[in-house]
This record gives sequence, structure tokens and C-alpha cells, in this order.
Amino acid sequence: MSFKCGIVGLPNVGKSTLFNAITNSSKAQAENFPFCTIEPNIGIVPVPDERLSNLSKISKSKKIINTTISFVDIAGLVKGASKGEGLGNKFLSHIREVDAIIHMIRCFDSDDIQNVNSTVDPIRDLEIIETEMMLADLESIQKRLEKNNKKNIDEKQLKILEIALNCINNDKDISILKSEFEKKQLNQTGLLSIKPKIFVCNVDEQSIQEGNHYTKNFINKFGEENTLIVSADIENQINQLASEEKKNYMKMIGLKETGLNMLIQKGYNILELDTYFTSGPEETRAWTIQKNCTAPKAAGEIHTDFEKGFIRAETVSYEDFIANNGWVNSKTNGKMRLEGKEYIVKDGDVLNFRFNT
Repeated sequence: MSFKCGIVGLPNVGKSTLFNAITNSSKAQAENFPFCTIEPNIGIVPVPDERLSNLSKISKSKKIINTTISFVDIAGLVKGASKGEGLGNKFLSHIREVDAIIHMIRCFDSDDIQNVNSTVDPIRDLEIIETEMMLADLESIQKRLEKNNKKNIDEKQLKILEIALNCINNDKDISILKSEFEKKQLNQTGLLSIKPKIFVCNVDEQSIQEGNHYTKNFINKFGEENTLIVSADIENQINQLASEEKKNYMKMIGLKETGLNMLIQKGYNILELDTYFTSGPEETRAWTIQKNCTAPKAAGEIHTDFEKGFIRAETVSYEDFIANNGWVNSKTNGKMRLEGKEYIVKDGDVLNFRFNT
């Protein structure tokens, strides 16, 4: 499975600049005027994982295939979007299609880059976006709960929508739904307000290490667990450098990780994802799965026939595979296990599936 993150924010906060940098493309226009992006741009990015090259060397694989993540640069939102202001309706429909939302928030001063508001205020800007998404959810729920539409909703979905409506009307935290219902059930509602979120504070070069007063105020209010401090301009510069130059430049400015790597790590955390591997002479490949995924479900990521005809999974942890130099020694040294249908695949497992055709 691949997952899709939508980059959202007010106009001119650096969404398209970041998108171009992390997707290594120039698909998205990055200009100094509002609504520069009208249709969403989509970039598919291989997920960096050094474990792949280590496994490939041992298996003498002909090729390496990374798992991927899709980034979507979505048109800037303005206050009143839920009522159709700006590119509101189009913007909101595009957000419904993503697995997680990356909130791009302006945390820098600049006379050269237009701001849709008269002042820089990250907390206000995020609240505008969150309010518009909540109002869009409110309208969507009310329509679905009308008498004529109610009969087409199953009991579980009906309960979710009724609780969500109560939360919105009474200014309660809608995220309480996550503790009461399964993720799959919540995803089926299409509600924007309960999608997992990453907050990206876009700063200038001087603030990349320590942040600034904007980021400090923002983190004080919203916490640092899902907040990243990134400079879209620096990411753009890094993207244009060769590998060795990139390392030297990052070291010089004190940057330990690229914005792409940080976003991927946060994305995997908030979406509760793991990676397993298949490795042999033909290819070494990474596969993305949900945490607590059973072996047959993991096999189904390769092909539905693997899941239907699942018998056993030959299983070696990544660490044991490396320490024992591959499949043969792992088996000889008792590090390979045969796991059945109830086995929960762990991050880093190297698997070979046995199945009936």
C-alpha cells in the first residue's frame, strides 16, 4: 500500500515550494500571488530506507524497489471556503481524498512575499483552516442525516455521524471518535476533521535550528508531537545539490534530516504504518502495511492470490537476516521461523510466503 498526504494551507505559505522540493519536481507553480495552484499536483516519492541496500547486497538482488508515498499540493484555502469562497469547494473535495493532512503554516516575516492577512499569525491561520474543514463536515453530515438520505447509511456510520454532529455543535473535540471506532469505519465517513494531521512550520533560514517566536507560540498551543520546523526554501536548495554537496551543506547549516525524511517518519507514525521486506536474487523490495497486520493481509499487499492461498510465512527479522548473511544461514542457525495466519507482522520482518495457487 502507498499512502497519500495532502499539503494544505492559506495561499502563499510555501506549499508549492515544499512540494517541488520533496518530490524533486517543478510540477507546482510557486509564485508570489494567491491561488497560484488551482488543480492539485501529485508527486510519488520513493521512501528512503537504508535497510533495502543492506538486504540487497546480501541477496545479490538485481534491483531494489522502494515503497512509495504520494504528496498532493492542494490549492490555498481562505476564510469562507466552506461557503465557496476562493477555490473553496474544489479545495475541500481534494482534501477528502488524502490519508493525512500536512498543514503548511507561515512562520516567517517577509515584505517580498504576499500574505493574505495583514499580519503573520500561525495560530490564527491554522484555526481558519480547521474551522473551514469543520464547517464543511457540518454541512456534509447534515445532508447525510436528512430523512431521505438516512435510510442509505448503515447503523455504525449513522452513529459516527450523529456523534460527530454533536461534537461540532457543542464545540467538543471530534477526535474522541478515534477511541470509539475503528480507523476503517472513520475513513468511510470522509470527514475532514478526523484525518491525521502533521503541522509544518515554514521558517526562514535563520530559524531552521531553533525555531523562532512564531514556532514557539505555535508549539505551546498545539504541542510538538506532530509539529515539524522546516524551511521550504532550504529544502528547495538541498534538492538541487549532488549527494556529497547535499551532506556538506546540511552539516554546515546544522540540519540533521531533510524535510522529506521528517515528513515520512511523522506520516508513518500518525498513520500507524510498518514496513516489511521481500529479498532474493531478482529483487529486494519494501512493502508498507498497517501496524498489527496479520501475515495473510501482508501477503495480500503483493497479490490477492497470496492472501487467499496463504499457508505459512518464512520469517526472519531484519537484524537476524543481516547477522546471518541471508536466508540459508538464518535457517541453519534457527533464526528463521514458520509463522501462520495469526502472526502479526513486525516492522523490518523479511518474509517469504508459502501459498496455494
